Amino acid sequence: MHPITAESFAIIDQEIGPHNWPPEEYAIIRRAIHATADFELLDLFEFSGGAVTAGIAALKQQKPVIVDVRMVQMGITGVLKGIGYSSIACALDYVPEDFMPSAAVTTRTAAGMLTLTQQYSTGIFVVGNAPTALLALVEQIRKGRVKPALVIGVPVGFVAVEEAKQALAEVHVPQIQVRGRKGGSPVAAAIVNALAYLSQE
Repeated sequence: MHPITAESFAIIDQEIGPHNWPPEEYAIIRRAIHATADFELLDLFEFSGGAVTAGIAALKQQKPVIVDVRMVQMGITGVLKGIGYSSIACALDYVPEDFMPSAAVTTRTAAGMLTLTQQYSTGIFVVGNAPTALLALVEQIRKGRVKPALVIGVPVGFVAVEEAKQALAEVHVPQIQVRGRKGGSPVAAAIVNALAYLSQE
């Protein structure tokens, strides 16, 4: 670990003090706080039962990692390459050439995510920016067309964000969420990277 990162973690630990999070879940939350300097995240994370274990197992098995936007992809590529991953699929690279927004698929990110759910029946699906991509993913989960090893659902913003997170909470797949409007690509990348480091311990 880089000395500045180690010092940052020590400061975070000191400011947080005693807490009730299990060690592996706390390691993920701490890395997200490190990426954002947002201590409110400590009380906003939600982990379904066995989510961390499922994520670590999926990484060890080299299951595909599917992300919504380029910023998440860039944020995790270095760490994942370090544990042997050769590529990460980004929804924006899989938008059909003839895509036109519709009531069912409203954004390019959602269209790309829909394409990826048709190519990958499982894997780690990561949404850090686009709630429409998360809604598209959840719809495919409901239809039984994709069974994620883990969903990291942390889109950020004001439109459809909480709706998308609630929809994810209602499907029975391993998942990590940040409640409310907060989240974002740095948080999503931090979660994946934390899982990658945990998978090597």
